[in-house]
Amino acid sequence: MKTDIILCGVGGQGILSIATIIGKAAMNENLYIKQAEVHGMSQRGGDVQSNLRISSDPIASDLIPMGGADVIISMEPMEALRYLPYLKKDGWIITSSAPFINIQKYPDLQDIEKELSSIKNVTSIDIEKLAKDNGVPRSANVILLGAAQHALGIEYEIIEDAIRQVFGHKGDAIVEANIKALSLGKNAK
Repeated sequence: MKTDIILCGVGGQGILSIATIIGKAAMNENLYIKQAEVHGMSQRGGDVQSNLRISSDPIASDLIPMGGADVIISMEPMEALRYLPYLKKDGWIITSSAPFINIQKYPDLQDIEKELSSIKNVTSIDIEKLAKDNGVPRSANVILLGAAQHALGIEYEIIEDAIRQVFGHKGDAIVEANIKALSLGKNAK
């Protein structure tokens, strides 16, 4: 088993929380894991990216080469395109469809959607709307994780248990909101 994942978005969207959950799930399965974070401008609005490599065999490097990512999980559609050169030919992009417009010359959303639609394996979901409509507005990132679960090579229940471990210290309400969000993402195809 080997899965190379690029997580991307902008600061404040919960990219590093997704990485923590996936990492915990992988460790619970006794898998090897390496992570390299590029925070960029990690305050709200700056580019944030993380390489996450999971394998049943030892991993030599924490960086994913061009054309080597099995999955790109993006909290923002333009960021998904930014890392497209890293995606394997048959890799998956799981992205939010709602843009986070934080620059003056943000590309036209129709152009972004056209580019994404040319890729074989793309799941695009309005996670912000789904989160608000279902009473979990702070868990949009976990909705995206739920949508990506099928591409990660880790069983749903293992990720659910990792959420309990990662958020358990914050109380039952936070844990349950994130488990609900995970389920919403899994079922939002």
